[in-house]
Amino acid sequence: MPTGNAVTRYFPHGLAGIFTAIWLILAINPVMRDVWWAENIPVILVFLALVFTFKIFRFSNLAYGLMACWLILHTIGGHYTFANVPFEWITDLFGFERNHFDRLGHFSIGFYAFPIAEFLTRQRLARPVVVYLFSLFAIMALAAGYEIIEWWYAVEAGGEAGIEFLGSQGDIWDAQTDMLADTLGAVTALVLFRFSGIKADN
Repeated sequence: MPTGNAVTRYFPHGLAGIFTAIWLILAINPVMRDVWWAENIPVILVFLALVFTFKIFRFSNLAYGLMACWLILHTIGGHYTFANVPFEWITDLFGFERNHFDRLGHFSIGFYAFPIAEFLTRQRLARPVVVYLFSLFAIMALAAGYEIIEWWYAVEAGGEAGIEFLGSQGDIWDAQTDMLADTLGAVTALVLFRFSGIKADN
């Protein structure tokens, strides 16, 4: 899509390189290898999907930037386990009772509403109202589905691995709050999309 200078043209390539370097570094000696695998399978699948579809459909640089946020944050969470990411300065600054890095990760999942809306708009697959509603509801459905997967993994794995993957940290409303964070991220992304100026392809 972008046809400007070299920085604009190769922005996704640069992001891919940065992410790959971060992923390789954080793949070394994670806190819990089994949890690392469970957290990184979706990261690997999303990254490979973006790589292999790049020549078929190139998203805007803003969309790639937003998608990279989740890839990087989730990779960090997979290395430390989300409950144990060094995030104490935020916890102490706001007086939180738990590590909220996982909320930040869930909020960034919502950013994928932007590329969904971009794809539907540029391909002329829906009218604007449907684009926004579908993009929002797609993220909300994904959020609910992921909470079910977390529940299933926690039951199957059991023990410390199950607890760390679930990452509730004693919060009885963890699943609901995670889904709210996903939704708020999606709303934020769609507001950005509204003012991005992205239109249907010619």
